[in-house]
Amino acid sequence: QVQLVESGGGLVQAGGSLRLSCAASISSFSSIRMAWFRQAPGKARKFVATISWRDNSTVYADSVKGRFTIARDNAEKRVYLQMNSLKPEDTAVYYCAAGQKTILPRQGGEYDYWGQGTQVTVSS
Repeated sequence: QVQLVESGGGLVQAGGSLRLSCAASISSFSSIRMAWFRQAPGKARKFVATISWRDNSTVYADSVKGRFTIARDNAEKRVYLQMNSLKPEDTAVYYCAAGQKTILPRQGGEYDYWGQGTQVTVSS
């Protein structure tokens, strides 16, 4: 059974930093695309960042580019999201996702597995 478990969320002031972690119980982790999405209250889930398994190439949403960094550790079967210069508009539940065959990595429907989410709240 595949499980993704996020951690690292919390309350931080604007301008601060948080590091999210996602632990994956997937045997094929080293050959699977990983991503982070977020969902603010009353809004649709949105793409944040993704990292490929093939060459660790990354893609970011424009709203987080230059502030967030996604990384993966295949040996530990973890994916991370380093979030710097946080803004109140970054407040959301952040979800880790894993996809085996993703053609459109910004689309949530491309991912097969999802975590339960971790809350990030940025105060002004």
